Amino acid sequence: MASGRATELLADVWALLGGDPAELARLELSGPADTLPSTLQVTATASAAVAASLLAASETSGADAALDTRQVAVAIRSEHHLLRDGASMGDPLDPLSAFYPTADGWLRLHGNYPWHRDAALRVLGCGPAHAEVAAAVLRWPDRGLEDALHAAGGVASAVRSEPQWRESEQAQAAAELPLLEVRQIGDAAPRAPRRPRVLDLTRVIAGPVATRTLAVHGADVLRIDAPDRPESPLLFADTAPGKRSATLDLETTTGRQALDELLAGVDAVALGHRPGALDRFGLSAPELARRHPGVVVLVLSAWGHTGPWAGRRGFDSLVQAATGISMAESVDGRTPGVLPAQLLDHASGCLAAAGVLRAVTEQRRIGGSWLVRLSLAQTAHWLVGLGRRPAPDVDALDPAPYVEQLGRLSIASPPGRLGGRPLHWPAPPPGFGADSAAWTRP
Repeated sequence: MASGRATELLADVWALLGGDPAELARLELSGPADTLPSTLQVTATASAAVAASLLAASETSGADAALDTRQVAVAIRSEHHLLRDGASMGDPLDPLSAFYPTADGWLRLHGNYPWHRDAALRVLGCGPAHAEVAAAVLRWPDRGLEDALHAAGGVASAVRSEPQWRESEQAQAAAELPLLEVRQIGDAAPRAPRRPRVLDLTRVIAGPVATRTLAVHGADVLRIDAPDRPESPLLFADTAPGKRSATLDLETTTGRQALDELLAGVDAVALGHRPGALDRFGLSAPELARRHPGVVVLVLSAWGHTGPWAGRRGFDSLVQAATGISMAESVDGRTPGVLPAQLLDHASGCLAAAGVLRAVTEQRRIGGSWLVRLSLAQTAHWLVGLGRRPAPDVDALDPAPYVEQLGRLSIASPPGRLGGRPLHWPAPPPGFGADSAAWTRP
């Protein structure tokens, strides 16, 4: 049977979600206590997050839910198990995205998107060859380069120990926030039950994991991207099953009109950009609640909505570096390491999906407009706060039982069983931007 730690964490998460404690009895959690090696509670936190989404999805039906920690291990590394026509789709990380020694420490650089890579090379004044980048980074102090890159539109994080992170203003801001919020932010009559329409304005991993989870549980998910901001083909294929994909240029009148038409029929809006980044398009939570009473708004960010870094760009690997996780996972105590999965992304995504599902249930029951809000930094605070231990030995895991064929793709199945039946993706991922920006008929 799975660790009691995961069961305890699920109870805590379910309470934050406002769920009835009696619902916890519907879920059976099985499998080894640890399925991925880490000094931190990776298996327990991931399992609790996935289990919360299963409970929230089955709340109205009352179906029994089951989850095996071995499938969780595969699901939270889904991008590593993805194959197209039997071949890998490549490394999810750009060669520039790595740890580099600085004049006084370490820096984690991120260059997966061309515009972030270009900003980094401008600040460093060098070419893209690893040796050139490493030499340029070595001339900078870690926090000075961190600030310079963010100011130039790039993304990076100085590697901090846990005590160094705790001393920072951003850590103190994150510590004052709950793991996630699910709360009513406006008045509205209850909406009639129907297949929820979810407008997906998220990118990379955490937000798209949230919305792919909603899709597997029956939501009509329409992902919207800017036409000049293509997504990584690997990450898009991994996180878009069951969704539709369209592009809109919100800087144009036509794009904004199309957005307004979509919002008029929406049940939930998922926002995955920096807090405030899309406010000028009427996409702040208060404005959405005012114009579309009864809507559920998901706000998912890297660093949280308070503190000096609230407006900073960020990704899982950078939050690991900043919050002390990378040093906690160091093999030798000097060189930074990484978690065995993009846990902050995947756990945050599943928690976000659970929050949206619970908010939709409450909206149908009592009405109101609802806010679901969390960040990678809050998930990191939760994980680190559970304490460290020696990394456990884990048995080798065969992913084959937890991978399914979806068209040309071999892809990790959605984790869990409901009503005794395993979950499966409802459809292969669409082509990027291949669909019209309109809702399907009810």
